[in-house]
Amino acid sequence: MAIEIARRDILAGGAALAAATVLRPREAHAAKTLKVVLESEVVIFDPHFTTAAITRTFGLHVFDTLFAMDGKGEIKPQMVGAYEVSADKLTWTFTLRDGLKWHDGPPVTAAECVASINRWSPRDALGRMLKAATASMAAKDAKTFTIQLKEPFPLMLPTLGKANAPLPVMMPERLANTSGDQRITTPIGSGPFKFRPDLWKSGNVMVLERNADYVPRAEPADFLAGGKRVKIDQVELKVMPDQLTGASALIKGEIDYMQYLPFDMLANLKRERNVKLLGIGGIHQFQGNFRLNHEFPPFNDPAIRRVLWKLVDQSSILSAIGVPEEFRAPQCPSFWMCDAPYSTTAGSEVAKVDIAAAREALKATSYKGEPVVILEVAGSISQTAAQVLAQNMKDAGFKVDAQTMDWGTVLARRAKKDGWSMFAVYSNGTDMLSPLNHFYIASTCADYPGWSCDTRIPTLLKAFGQAEDEAGRKRIAAEIQAIAYELTPAVMWGQFTIPAGYRSNLKNLPQSSYPMFWEVDV
Repeated sequence: MAIEIARRDILAGGAALAAATVLRPREAHAAKTLKVVLESEVVIFDPHFTTAAITRTFGLHVFDTLFAMDGKGEIKPQMVGAYEVSADKLTWTFTLRDGLKWHDGPPVTAAECVASINRWSPRDALGRMLKAATASMAAKDAKTFTIQLKEPFPLMLPTLGKANAPLPVMMPERLANTSGDQRITTPIGSGPFKFRPDLWKSGNVMVLERNADYVPRAEPADFLAGGKRVKIDQVELKVMPDQLTGASALIKGEIDYMQYLPFDMLANLKRERNVKLLGIGGIHQFQGNFRLNHEFPPFNDPAIRRVLWKLVDQSSILSAIGVPEEFRAPQCPSFWMCDAPYSTTAGSEVAKVDIAAAREALKATSYKGEPVVILEVAGSISQTAAQVLAQNMKDAGFKVDAQTMDWGTVLARRAKKDGWSMFAVYSNGTDMLSPLNHFYIASTCADYPGWSCDTRIPTLLKAFGQAEDEAGRKRIAAEIQAIAYELTPAVMWGQFTIPAGYRSNLKNLPQSSYPMFWEVDV
């Protein structure tokens, strides 16, 4: 019902956009349509509102950001044409590049960028740090705005160009004026693709159309940065009932791209001449986590939370999921990913799988048999991860209530402080490789599902952002992790790669774990 209501809102709010799209003369050439299956259906269209990766994927195509990350992890100008910093590092001046337009026609203005930053910043850890350091932010003219700081903020560009959700996308002022605790329902951006509300069929297909008015940057595309040149007419985001159905459609040529291939079909897919696999390591791997609810029994007791460190066996979970050895990392104790800049073992001595020891530790806590409500996404690898942990929890003396649902329902349920204890999820490495963007650390003591809080962490996060060198940041990252093992905001269930698959006739598909459909041609 919630999805249908949102759909009616979008159809009404996007009527002018849809009409303009329908009335525009079509190009003479045959339409090039890319049919893709992503991790799930897009149900939230507001990139400021959620950390859901599927909304980030949607947002990166429909909206745009002031800065963006390239393949080396460096931050480059995107919507910004030029910027300068005063000698005292307290005044930043940003000028938008030429040719920026909203999908419904008007030019992008500096005032709208200010409004967008003001809406996004309270919902993001880095955004809140920027907001705390800012004395004022205002437009000077139609294309220029300034940020006046109270103190130097070395993370300005990484904040405005962050690759992880919630994304600091720019919106028209009427959307940016929407309260941050209310979702926008009319996704109008300035990005390389437009959302077609008239072609959206909830539970079936969503259409993103090439934005003919989009002016790419002059430099080549590089991950999320550079010139995003769109060479196809539209992308159909198709909804499939399960991964096996999607993989079968890929083999048959019914779809062109599938974001997450099922592990048990990789051997068959490798033998398909018309299918290519895309599996990338390093920061493009994923980190699996069990996110715990600190506001709801039994995990409102930190001693009970810490018992889980003795019950999560990463090797067993990844084996149960079917992750081949070539696509997984060994047992990884680092919140900031292994084989990444801030990898550390600090505090991890408690993370040793031992069910007998867990049973004794649980008896010493306040646990009185309260059910642990686990939200499971039906048919997903995270459900398998949760099932492996659930068995270990039962063996240790926990009472487990596993509830199966789709991801959209998990997102709705996790927003409430009661009725759930934990859920399993996995996130891109780019979301987890630093204390400042790791979902469950950066949101410490913030209004974020799970509501974990240790007041030492926000202070250390600020120190991390102000550290003068990499050695200092690594030291602070280790301190934060040691506290996180005590706090237990989440427990890692493994680091791995999920290969994407695409038809061999696709050209120039960006090589990334992020689905990106600029540059690709058929």
